[in-house]
Amino acid sequence: MRFIFKTRYEQDINLFQHGGQVFWYAVLGLVLMAAPFVVSSYVLTQLSQIFIYSIVAFGLMLLAGFTGQLSLGHAAFLAVGAYTEAVLATAGVPFLVSVPLSGLFAAIVGIIVGLPALRVKGLYLGIATLAFGTIIEEIIARAEPITGGNAGLMVPPINLFGMRFADGPAFYYLAFAFAVAAGLILINLLRSPTGRAFVAIRDSEISAQSMGVNLAVYKTMSFAISAAFAGVAGALYAHNIRFLSPDQFTVVQSIELIMMVVIGGLGSIHGAVYGAIFLIALPQAINAVKPFLPLFLSEATGLQPTIFGLVLVLVVLFEPLGIYGAWLKTRTYFDLFPFYRQGMFRRQKAFQKSDRLK
Repeated sequence: MRFIFKTRYEQDINLFQHGGQVFWYAVLGLVLMAAPFVVSSYVLTQLSQIFIYSIVAFGLMLLAGFTGQLSLGHAAFLAVGAYTEAVLATAGVPFLVSVPLSGLFAAIVGIIVGLPALRVKGLYLGIATLAFGTIIEEIIARAEPITGGNAGLMVPPINLFGMRFADGPAFYYLAFAFAVAAGLILINLLRSPTGRAFVAIRDSEISAQSMGVNLAVYKTMSFAISAAFAGVAGALYAHNIRFLSPDQFTVVQSIELIMMVVIGGLGSIHGAVYGAIFLIALPQAINAVKPFLPLFLSEATGLQPTIFGLVLVLVVLFEPLGIYGAWLKTRTYFDLFPFYRQGMFRRQKAFQKSDRLK
């Protein structure tokens, strides 16, 4: 069974590399489709949140993982999409119209951020986006007639084709459909000339520019597309939470989002999903083991941020490719067993570093 897309040169591009992927993705799809019939409403809500964060991670992975642009204010794009959707939904705008507008408005904001960011890179770009996130948070808090300010803003449920997508299985399937669509869009974008230009900029701006890649255009485009993903995710987030306030989109959330893609595995679409699962599952795991911890540790303030930071440090030190990198090594070990050699990935990483022109 082949799923193919045609390029402008009429070449076949397989969506799946081999039949085994078709089988396992089909199994995964069936399991996710059957989830509402076997799990509790709380677990279903968490799964919906994973789908929403996966969409955010797809956009942030495109920006940070495939274009090499650091963003420490990505929660601002999520906030723009969420508040745009809340305001439009309250005004009675249909969902199929308000969601694209939320993504479009977030993309416009992404362009506004991306243009000044062309003059800076690396740490300075991170500081610039961090300042932008703080500015957006302050604007939301001050624009009380529109956003409700610190008092918050209620979000009406989704009404689509005469059906009410408030929570439960209906909203779960809707978030699932959006996550799958976002993943397919990202996959095909990366296979296009535009996607290859993004990767070229990440690997070496000098080499990309010498090959005719317009750095200003493609960097700005990367910010816009990444923000559009976050805006659409923000629209779904608003309906899932049903109440918005500025303290939901702080600098802390921006840092958690960048941690999500780093721990999941930079430069990997699978890593974006793994990072979203990690971001939602870790707090649940911490709450599950708290009763078994010593009293002074279970009641300590800041336990969750401390564990997040510790995991991030361990990933950076021992597994730079994140969860997806660990999975690749495990799979390769069993594929090559008993001919697997210790240090193989270390040599491969050293070659990649020496082969890249900075």
